[in-house]
Amino acid sequence: MNPGLTYRESAAAGASPVKLVVLLYEQAIKDLHRALDAHARGDIETRTREINHAILVVGHLQATLDIDRGGTVAENLSLFYEHIRGGLMQAQCRQSATGIEEQISHLTQVHEAWCKVEKELAPQPVQVAETAEQRTSSEWKA
Repeated sequence: MNPGLTYRESAAAGASPVKLVVLLYEQAIKDLHRALDAHARGDIETRTREINHAILVVGHLQATLDIDRGGTVAENLSLFYEHIRGGLMQAQCRQSATGIEEQISHLTQVHEAWCKVEKELAPQPVQVAETAEQRTSSEWKA
């Protein structure tokens, strides 16, 4: 049993659409960090597998865009995803750590924006009125 996978599965279950997008960005970024580590070790197979998985994740993000309802934002995200996927393919072919790092940087910037959106959409905690049990006995004495 993989505790990381179990955690990610439980985090995704019942998550809002924005939270799912955030989790997918995090997955792609983690994949690319693992690809960088593999590149540094000269492990071509792992580097390739991790970059390929990141490309799949970005492809999923792009495939789930609703261009009709999303308008310009969805169109811009689609172009962004195409750019990321192209950059990753180029980094893979050139065996370029710099190319991977650039894509991590781009994904991280947009991930931060999605995190802000998620925060803004999160329900605010409601102040609960003080209950009788919370009052001290001195407050009850007349």
